[in-house]
Amino acid sequence: MTETIRIEPLRRVDLRRCAELERALFPNDDPWSESAFASELDWGHFYLGAHAGELLVGYGGLSLAGAPGDMEASVHNIGVDPVWQGRGIGRALLRGLLDRADDERAQVFLEVRTDNAAAIALYEAHGFATIGLRRRYYQPSGADAFTMVRPARVEDTT
Repeated sequence: MTETIRIEPLRRVDLRRCAELERALFPNDDPWSESAFASELDWGHFYLGAHAGELLVGYGGLSLAGAPGDMEASVHNIGVDPVWQGRGIGRALLRGLLDRADDERAQVFLEVRTDNAAAIALYEAHGFATIGLRRRYYQPSGADAFTMVRPARVEDTT
């Protein structure tokens, strides 16, 4: 599997695969359905897909809210096919989402399972800090989540 990975806007044709990956990645929680992903796109949220050829191997989504100059972003999800994990795909998807937030100078929030050490390390490496704990956030498993935030990136104009 040395195929080149392309990170590009998520396509509606990929939504069934997103739901399939959700079921594989989050079997003990409430994985998102194809219609949930469609609703995200209908609302205008920013989604990226990672493709190996025509196969979707990862996805990530971000919402933005607020007025220009006072925006806030929230990472809704990042998922990578288990067969393709460990190749920097999650990092590339996160970087793409953060670039979009940076375009708006938005601080970025997310929730992550407290037992997901790899994801926590990735987020910390990108400037996120833990600011809270949400007990029993993920259902039906009851797993806890950390709330993390990354400050807005503001260009230095000097």
